[in-house]
Amino acid sequence: MRRLLDALYDGAAWLAALLMVGTLLAVLASMLDRIVTLPVRGLDAYAGYCMAGAGFLALAHTLKRGEHIRVTLLLNSVRPAARRVLELWCLVIAVVLSGAFAFYSARLVWESYQFNDISTGFDATPLWIPQLSMAVGGLVFFIAFVDELVLELLHKRERPASAELKFNE
Repeated sequence: MRRLLDALYDGAAWLAALLMVGTLLAVLASMLDRIVTLPVRGLDAYAGYCMAGAGFLALAHTLKRGEHIRVTLLLNSVRPAARRVLELWCLVIAVVLSGAFAFYSARLVWESYQFNDISTGFDATPLWIPQLSMAVGGLVFFIAFVDELVLELLHKRERPASAELKFNE
């Protein structure tokens, strides 16, 4: 199960990386369009779709690598038992909030699909297509938080140290 979950997080990160490349290509094509007129419209919108998708799809991988911003001032000042209670409380809240985000993101995709909602730009893209990356990213983020909560409950959670901590004085 661990290998499957890690592959899920890595796969979402690879998709996020591809969407970042898509952002770059859309921006470059948009710049080229200003010099030589291209028959492609809506490049700015596609750059935005790719950037948003990359951000959402990278959430779980970033969480599992310990790179999310955490305020540990309180956690570092309490005893281990209190720290564990605070960690569990935070993880439960995170599971609830990320679950709500995943649910409502999926609902937004479904409603956009049902109502045949399209973008208002030149491209007239069905909005459920770019919204899908947000819903998938939210779902994988929710799974990552559930994973973290289960690992914490089983006393198997490793807290990866951020690379930033190595440079703090």
